[in-house]
Amino acid sequence: MSESLYASCAEVLSFAQSQKDDLSALLNPDTGFAPKLRRLCQEQLQEAEENADGRYSAEELEALRMESDTWGLLQAVIPMRKTKPPTYPRASQLLAENPYTPSSTLAQAIMHASRLLSELIAVREWLHETAPQPHSIDATTGYWKFTKHQLMQSLRMGKSLSLSGMDPDAVNREENGALASDDASYEKSLIHALYAHIRAGRLEDAIDLCKKADQPWRAASIRGSLLFQWRAIASEPREADDMDDADDFDSWRGNQRRKLWKSTCTRAALNPNLSTVERGLYAALAPTPQTASHLKAACRTWSDHLWAQINVVCEEKESAELSRLRESFWENPSETDLQGPDMHVGIDEDAEEEEWEREVRSSLESLRDVGVEEGPSSDNPYHQSQLQIILDNTSGLLETFAAHLEDGSYSPSDSEYPTMTRFFAHLCLFLQMIDLSPPPLATQVILESYLQVLEAAGQRELIAMYAGALGDNAVERYAMFLASLELSADRAERRLALTRARDHGLDMVRVAVVTAERTVEKAFSNLPPAKGPLPSVIGLQAPATDAELLLVRSIEWTTFMEDTFDTALEQANVILRYFLGCGRVQVAKAALELLPPELSSIKDPEELSNEYIQYRQFFQVWETLDRVTECQALEVPQMTKDTRAAWLSDYKTLVEQAREQIIILLTTEWLVADSERRTGDRRTRELIRIRQLYIPELIIRLHAMLYNSRTRIPENLKHTLQLADIVADSRYRLYDDFGKQPGRRISDYLSAVRQAVLGGLEGGGSDPFRVVTL
Repeated sequence: MSESLYASCAEVLSFAQSQKDDLSALLNPDTGFAPKLRRLCQEQLQEAEENADGRYSAEELEALRMESDTWGLLQAVIPMRKTKPPTYPRASQLLAENPYTPSSTLAQAIMHASRLLSELIAVREWLHETAPQPHSIDATTGYWKFTKHQLMQSLRMGKSLSLSGMDPDAVNREENGALASDDASYEKSLIHALYAHIRAGRLEDAIDLCKKADQPWRAASIRGSLLFQWRAIASEPREADDMDDADDFDSWRGNQRRKLWKSTCTRAALNPNLSTVERGLYAALAPTPQTASHLKAACRTWSDHLWAQINVVCEEKESAELSRLRESFWENPSETDLQGPDMHVGIDEDAEEEEWEREVRSSLESLRDVGVEEGPSSDNPYHQSQLQIILDNTSGLLETFAAHLEDGSYSPSDSEYPTMTRFFAHLCLFLQMIDLSPPPLATQVILESYLQVLEAAGQRELIAMYAGALGDNAVERYAMFLASLELSADRAERRLALTRARDHGLDMVRVAVVTAERTVEKAFSNLPPAKGPLPSVIGLQAPATDAELLLVRSIEWTTFMEDTFDTALEQANVILRYFLGCGRVQVAKAALELLPPELSSIKDPEELSNEYIQYRQFFQVWETLDRVTECQALEVPQMTKDTRAAWLSDYKTLVEQAREQIIILLTTEWLVADSERRTGDRRTRELIRIRQLYIPELIIRLHAMLYNSRTRIPENLKHTLQLADIVADSRYRLYDDFGKQPGRRISDYLSAVRQAVLGGLEGGGSDPFRVVTL
């Protein structure tokens, strides 16, 4: 399916949604929702026909054609169901005023009196419009030209004649009568063409074709199907436009004795001497239950069967109603009683109408599984859709299609799947806009399937519009889509995608929060848990994996708006807690750098605010230690005196800064207060793990930094011993954070302290603690 069609359909939907309170605009026959979508399908078909580049399979083209036809059907019947029809006089009322009311006027009154009949006639007109283009045949140069030549030749040679005459009934009247082969072939082609014209509702063209074939008698038999019309006596107001065509207004047309004509057509359709094709032609002209079998024998496609069934139903209903009108001079001239009683008196018309409607529905439902010789079968989704739309059962239609989607009857790999899901999705939305209330669960399933089609087609910018129609699930579904973007969209694209949620009526804040939650869930499902032996945090770390990057960037969704900063704070703590617990300091730092500075000013809830501030405190310490290492690496033997003095000043400042920051962190119950150690909840356990990972590391690194710098900064030896006092202080319980792993044991630290004590003797004397008092 062309990618432009997705966007074009979305444009039509967007415009229609802007007019959802204007029913007349949505149902406009030219610019309404259904006509626009039908036009889009037709344009795609025309483009495919002109280019013929193989982009579309035959199945896709057929699906597009059927979708176009179905939108035409919706436009034909939905306005009649959604708008209140004008009030028309009944046929009996017209006859009470004027017994000479023409049959065509009475037929119109009968149609207006029955909503179902009006709809069926509209469906019949739609079937005429969507019928295949009837083929024409070349005009003949004379009536049965070759047969006439054979007969003349036989007369000259004294041979027996194949026909006794040239009248139209000669072939059927005589037992062995036959036309010349060329004439017989032409006759067969003519009847096929006439049937195709009648199937397409092009009666006048069929009449013209008969005249060109020098068969005016057949033209007259076709014209006999027209109801008698005489506007001058129809008790109809004469419009101003009619003044220019006085002859048309005053003259009559149609068949005054149509009942007799219909009886004759019925007998012709039942005549076994006629060919099957010709019997089908007469059955199409006079569709009745008696001729229905011959009419259906001429049907090739499912649409043909639908047309035949509706033709029979409409003709029978009109004929039955007209036959009751004994007051009508034209329909019942021999029974006309201008002063007689109304034949409708005593008849429960409502009950009779309901019974007729049940019969009609039953007859149409038989088309569910009718066999066809050409085209898509009766169980094709579009054929089923058309049937259910005619039966006014769109809810059942949508529920059935949704059930097939769920049970896998329709596979996304099918070539027609995108076209079908697009049609049904827009059908759901159309019914919603005009308040026909499609079933909610079925609508969700169908829209979800179409959203998957859009995602597979890369139509990201359209997801929000269709997700917005999911009602209560709209936010969750659009959030699922945004989460599915993973790392493929940069920050700007993510912001734009989130903004589309607001543009299509979704709660942007809620979408952002749910998207972040789903992204975090997806990332954690692919990451190992932060438990087990404590990892090393020294040395070069591996680059972040895709799963880690996804977790880092999950925080972006809640940093676009101030309204989501509180959620961002909570999620930031979870993410930082995980990475620090895994020893991934650099990845955690990358996550911290994505966060807006405003998070630091959030005060409530206090527990989360304090945790976040303490993470920032830790990274400030860690960065200072890195700067000390970098500064230390700048020392080289070839430095001048002034350069060395400047370097030493910077180095001393950084070391002192690092010492002060670490001491503050160690003495302020970083992350876990002493009273919280016994709670045992998951968060506390994770925070204790972080302390066990980094408190010993910071203590040992600070000790090493101070001890190694004692030759340049002599007072640092004193600071190493003072640090030992802090570690031993029961107020801070720092010794509890040392573990049993090498490098993190309290014994490892005590060995370093012992070395520092011995370092106190380097300046001479026997008191190793003398440096503390200096």
